[in-house]
Order: sequence, then structure tokens, then C-alpha cells
Amino acid sequence: MTAAATVGRLAAPDKWAGTLSLDIDRRESRSIAVRQFHDGALRILRPHYLDNSGQVCYVVINPGGAFLGGDKYLIEVSVADGADLLLTTQSATKVYRTPRDRAEQHMHVRLEGRARLELLPDPLIVYREASYGQVTCVDMDPTASLVMAEVVTPGWSPDGRLFRYDEIRMRNEISIGGRLTVLDNLLIRPGTGSPVDSSCFMQHYTHLGSLLVMDGRVDASLIDELHALLAPIDPQGQLGITLLEGPGLALRALSHATEPLNSMLATAVDHLRLRWYGQEALNLRKY
Repeated sequence: MTAAATVGRLAAPDKWAGTLSLDIDRRESRSIAVRQFHDGALRILRPHYLDNSGQVCYVVINPGGAFLGGDKYLIEVSVADGADLLLTTQSATKVYRTPRDRAEQHMHVRLEGRARLELLPDPLIVYREASYGQVTCVDMDPTASLVMAEVVTPGWSPDGRLFRYDEIRMRNEISIGGRLTVLDNLLIRPGTGSPVDSSCFMQHYTHLGSLLVMDGRVDASLIDELHALLAPIDPQGQLGITLLEGPGLALRALSHATEPLNSMLATAVDHLRLRWYGQEALNLRKY
């Protein structure tokens, strides 16, 4: 099943502004790319190994620097049995004005037995008069491990007001063993007064952080550990962590700034890496 066939509520376009395909397998003690392809306005940098665990890290870049109106991007990732991938971005994803049509990203991920994926992009910044849609579809084996983080922040506008973008749609579909297990649908439409007006669930907050973890080792004790670690990072914000069927967990955090959310998600990911794999904290600083 291809990403083009599983884009949920966003119809696949006839032409992609950029496409990227990456297949990861394990060879002896390291994970490597056995197939990689990019076309248009997407590129991928050479592999990095951040520690001695054998996990491979790839960085996705957009040479154009931003998503514009009508841009549609497709990313397909496959991680084979026992392979281990950390996928991040070179910098924040910026969405500028989209007067013709919204910008979109479609992503399909396949995780085979005992595969592991940490999907840790830099923040998404959506500017005034911009609309953005994102669908991520994951098909994973019950023994695989998935960690997905996201920070959404409003971009600068000339009058200094926040929440000047038009709309953000983000949809995550996670199937485990062929069964749809998690359907995470987020719609932010500021200033409309509708039930999806950002003020209804974001109140006076302007920045949103999300973390989805699907792993057989998730349990109630882990939820308690994460809450104790993360809540003090932003005392003025809001934090919620939910235990999911799968098993897994969903985290949502609201704040007035990007930095507390970045710190919160990094702390959570580092805790999982140490607890499950004995790995040291990540340093994904790109500059």
C-alpha cells in the first residue's frame, strides 16, 4: 500500500512538488539505507551515527526553504526487521501565505518486526494567511517501536499579532498488525468562532506540542514518570498524557513559546532512549 493510496482526508495530487523515499535495513551492527530516492524540492543528507548503538540518523531538507501555496510533498519510509532510524529535519518547516491552495505533506511509514523509528522534526511554523495539511500513515508490526514528535508555532506577522494563519489540519493514522489502532485528528482554525476555533481548546495559549509513542513497553508507570519529569518544565502551560490501546501514549502540551515545548519533548524522548535502550541524551542542534 503506497502513501498516495492512504492520504486520508487529503486527496493525492497529480504532481508532487517534492518526493522522498528511504528504505532502512540492518547490516551486521549498523542500520543503513538500502534504497533512497529524492526528487523535486526534497533532499536528504548523508547518514550520521550519533552514538555506538548502530542507529542511523538522516536529515531531510527542503532547498526552497519553505512550503508555498499549492505545494504537495510525499515522503515514504520503510524500516526493516531489527533496523533503527532517527529521522529529523535540517531546520523548522515554514509555511508561508497560501493564496491559491494549502500546502500539504503526505507521509507513509512501514515498520517491520522489531524495527524502530524516532521521527523528530524541527518545529512547524505557519505564517499569516497560510493553510497547511499533513497526513502521516504508519503501518507497524506489533513488535516495532514508534516515537513521533511535533511542535506547532504561529509565525510572525507585521502587526505583531499571533494566530494569523488560516488553518492547520494534522492527521495521524497508525495501524498495528494490519488493524487501525490510533486515529489522531487535529484541526486548528483560528478566529472563526467555530467549534474548531483555536480558542476553544488552546484558550490563551499559542504553541502546541505533541508526542505519539507506540511501543509494547508503554504502561501506566511510564505515564507517571513522564508527567513528573515534564510538568515542571513549563509551570504556566498545560500538559496531558494519555495511555493508548496498542499499547502507546499520546502527549499534548500547550505553551506561550516554542522553547518549553522543545525542552519537554526532548526530555521525554531522552527518557525513553535511556529507559529502553541505555542510550544517552540526543543533541540534534543543527547549528
